[in-house]
This record gives sequence, structure tokens and C-alpha cells, in this order.
Amino acid sequence: MELTVYNKEGKTTGRTVVLDDAIFGIEPNDHAIYLDVKNIMANRRQGTHSSKERSMISGSTRKLKKQKGSGAARFGDIKSPLFRGGGRVFGPQPRDYSFKLNKKVKSLARKSALTYKALNNQIIVLEDLNFDTPKTKNFKNILQNLELNSKKTLLILPETNANVVLSTRNLREVGVLNAASINTYDILNANTMLICESSIPGIDEMFA
Repeated sequence: MELTVYNKEGKTTGRTVVLDDAIFGIEPNDHAIYLDVKNIMANRRQGTHSSKERSMISGSTRKLKKQKGSGAARFGDIKSPLFRGGGRVFGPQPRDYSFKLNKKVKSLARKSALTYKALNNQIIVLEDLNFDTPKTKNFKNILQNLELNSKKTLLILPETNANVVLSTRNLREVGVLNAASINTYDILNANTMLICESSIPGIDEMFA
């Protein structure tokens, strides 16, 4: 697939880049995408939720009433889940939600996500960015020139650029990743991928 390279003013530069069909033009695998997104979201969970069961509650273990004869349900001490302030039944405990996913499945999922973006014309190639100072207005002007103001945008950089990252930090609809760090979830979560021209070799190298 051949795409035009745009400049910061939203105009064509006269240059084009060719996206590798082995990455941006495969047969998408929806199940691999599902597994990879599930893996990413599971790995991001803190798993620090916690509740107290009846053995963890402070209180007397005295039996409140006799077992039979009252006509009411039987219960033991004041820590019973039947009472307010009692322990919780089968409550959540701290746990690790992460699970292993094979590298080949992850690679297939990322390629499938990139292919969907290419098929839907949701990839824009931009000339390399280099801001002298971090300024949000500079990047907002680029988005306006490319008509991406109200769209979720994922910017792909060849390597970390502090000024560019700081210029996008206050923009809620904009995400920034290095070419070597792209993942299925962030690709699909964005409406448009804004790929810097020099990031494309890095993407190719990641799948090599």
C-alpha cells in the first residue's frame, strides 16, 4: 500500500511511502485480536481489590441465641454475613489477572489491527516532528490542519521525543507511542493513526 506523506500544514509533501503488505495487508484474525486485547487489559489490572471475610472481622465469637426454637434463621456470632458490619461471603481478594500469550499470537494480532486501519483509510503518514519547546498549541494546530480535532488520534514516533510528548500530554484524545511499543489495544482504540515518516522502518523491524 502506498500512502502520501503530509507536512505540519496538512499539505502533501510530494513524497510517498510504501507500507509492507506483510504487515498492513494480511488476512485479519479477529480471534487473535480478542486474545491480545484481553491479555493487555488483564495485565493492566492492579488486582488490589480486597474484602474481609468473617474470620478477618474483629468481634466476639459468642453465640447470640440458641440454635433452635426461636422460629428464626440460625446464625452464630456477630461476625456473620447476615449482619451489618459482618464478613463478606466469597468477597474479592488480591490476585494477579495477567496471563501468558504466545509471541506469534501477539504479532498476528498487531498485524491484524494495522491491516484494519489500512483497509479503513485510518492511517496518515506525517513528516517527522521536532518541536524546539513543548507547546500544546503547536500540536493542536497540526491536528486542525489534518482535520483530526475531534478524533481519537494515536501518534507513532520513531523514538521518544520529550517536547512532542509534553505537547500532547494535555490533549485527552491524543495518545503517543514509540514504533517499538505499538500494541493492539491502542491501535484499535484510536480513530486515526498518525505515523511519523521515520517510524515506518521501526515498525517493519519490529515484525522482522
